[in-house]
Amino acid sequence: MELLFVTVIGASLSLGVRYLVPGRETHGLLLVPLVGAAATAGVWVICVWLGLTFDGGWIWVIALVLGPLAALAVALVLPKQRAEADAALLERLMKPSAPTKA
Repeated sequence: MELLFVTVIGASLSLGVRYLVPGRETHGLLLVPLVGAAATAGVWVICVWLGLTFDGGWIWVIALVLGPLAALAVALVLPKQRAEADAALLERLMKPSAPTKA
C-alpha cells in the first residue's frame, strides 16, 4: 500500500517539476509526471530490497527526492533534443530532391 502512496506523491511532485521547468511545450502533459512516478516506485523497490523498512523515514526521503530528480533530468534534456531533432528533420525536408526519371 505504501508503494501506491509513494508513487502518487512522486507523480504529484513531478507534475510540479513539469510546470517549473521551461520547455514543457516540447513534450506531452503526462510524460514528466510518469517518469517521476516510475522512478519513485523503482527507487522505493530498490530501497526495500536493500533492507529499508516502509515505516522508516529514509526510504520516503530517498524515493521522493530521487524520483522527481529523474523527472527534472528528463524535463531539462528533452527540449534540447527535441529542438535538435526538429531542426535536423526540417533541414532534411528542405533539401531539394533529385529529379526522377519517368
